[in-house]
Amino acid sequence: MSREDLVPIPEEELIFRLPVPFTDPAIERRHRKERLAAALRLFGRFGFEEGVAGHITARDPEFPDHFWVNPFGMSFKHVKVSDLLLVNHNGHVVQGRHRVNRAAFAIHSAVHAARPDAVGAAHSHSVYGKALSATGQRLEPLTQDACAFYEDHGCYENYSGVANDPEEGRRIAEALGGHKAVILRNHGLLTAAGSVDAAAYWFITMERSAQAQLAAKAAGPTIQIPHEEAKVTYAQVGFDLAGWFQFQPLFDQISRTDPDLFD
Repeated sequence: MSREDLVPIPEEELIFRLPVPFTDPAIERRHRKERLAAALRLFGRFGFEEGVAGHITARDPEFPDHFWVNPFGMSFKHVKVSDLLLVNHNGHVVQGRHRVNRAAFAIHSAVHAARPDAVGAAHSHSVYGKALSATGQRLEPLTQDACAFYEDHGCYENYSGVANDPEEGRRIAEALGGHKAVILRNHGLLTAAGSVDAAAYWFITMERSAQAQLAAKAAGPTIQIPHEEAKVTYAQVGFDLAGWFQFQPLFDQISRTDPDLFD
């Protein structure tokens, strides 16, 4: 190699992934289901399971009042594309072999109904999300990553037991509003986004941001990022496409290590 070979490559010739547009709902359905199964495997890998609690959903592209969800009682670490359930707006399984978690239906059906823009939604009983939810705190702008949620997450403050009641789901959806996330008091975290990819990533990074906040406050006084800088950072890292893009290396990782998830 000589110095003459060191010619800048035009930016448009460099690899930079963006979401692929779909015209065939069957192909888009398969894509969403693969992302959903991969997200569930990642949640299992990151230790977000707590028994049978937790669920991620993907709105069906052809029947938007239906969503795909993980089977009740199956480990996140074992879910495959072929295991996913298609559930209608009444909570009935119309495709699949397993029962649906009633809390998954109550919460996610309300979120998808209230948020037509939400293709994906994620909730689990992760340790630091639960811990933060028990303190009454919101996520503070203590780190760059936490700024993705700056003024963009709600708090549902009325814990009333396992969320099996559709009315409870509607109240949770109301607390979520137009935000990307909501902290469920004494319960955990919930995220929603325009793709399964982004919904899963927002949950993962919100859980880690909760961990960072709890650790920082345990260590001593904390210093928040000032309002203007937090808003600028939010604009840089908190938009939906950013969440989608951040998920891609995780999808690549789980695809390589767990190829059976595509069965």
